[in-house]
Amino acid sequence: MEYREALERAVLYVENHIGEDFTVEDVARAAGYSYYHLTRVFHVLLGEGVGSYIQKRRLASAAQKLLYTDDSVLNIAVAHGFSSGESFSRAFKAAYNTTPWNYRKNRMDIFVSYKHRMDLPRLEHILNNVTVHPKIVEIPDLLVAGLRGETTLRDNKLSDLWRRFNAIAHTVPNPAPGARGIGVCESCTNGNTLYGMSDDVPFTEVAGIEVTTLDGLPAPFVGKQVKGGRYAVFTHRGNIARLTQTFEYIWGTWFLVTGEELDAREDFELYDERYLGFDDPDTEMDIYIPIK
Repeated sequence: MEYREALERAVLYVENHIGEDFTVEDVARAAGYSYYHLTRVFHVLLGEGVGSYIQKRRLASAAQKLLYTDDSVLNIAVAHGFSSGESFSRAFKAAYNTTPWNYRKNRMDIFVSYKHRMDLPRLEHILNNVTVHPKIVEIPDLLVAGLRGETTLRDNKLSDLWRRFNAIAHTVPNPAPGARGIGVCESCTNGNTLYGMSDDVPFTEVAGIEVTTLDGLPAPFVGKQVKGGRYAVFTHRGNIARLTQTFEYIWGTWFLVTGEELDAREDFELYDERYLGFDDPDTEMDIYIPIK
């Protein structure tokens, strides 16, 4: 469709000129749209403005230069379109919650706030497989019984955890009526905060189902209370192997532009009757991000 081709041209222009001095108007011309039309389409379909996308990609590119080159912070700033080291530092700290110097010193190759290059598969994923504008809901507390496992984003072992749980799920006592599958993402095992989350940081997850009580829960099951409250709900569609790309969108786009304030409760995944299997192209599941 025409708008997809325009978006492809827009993101390709940004990526090919990431270190140059250009404007949103330049991107619009490359896309063949007016400034207003491109801005509107970009926000509706990709969840952010063109200017926001440009800055976040410049910051992500600069972050990689900080880690993997010896260039000075000032040279990196100027090479990525920033007029001074100060303006770069302010923008960098707003996105990554740390200074460029601290980021480099501590080798903070983090997942959260990182804006990945928008190649065509990622563009197609955002357009077809993820809700870019989440629903805001309020839910009561949930009780979950399941298995706990440890993983990282790079070496993701959650599918194995779910296979082990599903093999014994029928033995979970006191399942709730119509019990839905719940995957609770717990804290990083090394005490990292959200801003310290990288592809290699280990974290634990509980894979289980809703239950009416946690009393008398036998081994090997563990009990978990998911705290109620306000959540932003994203829907992931299609192969679960691409779930990481949905989280890339949540933490690399929505998290950076939302007016909502994150809460300290744990996020979780919900699997109901729309879940048709790990690799079914029509499967759907929801991701709940806690907000205040």
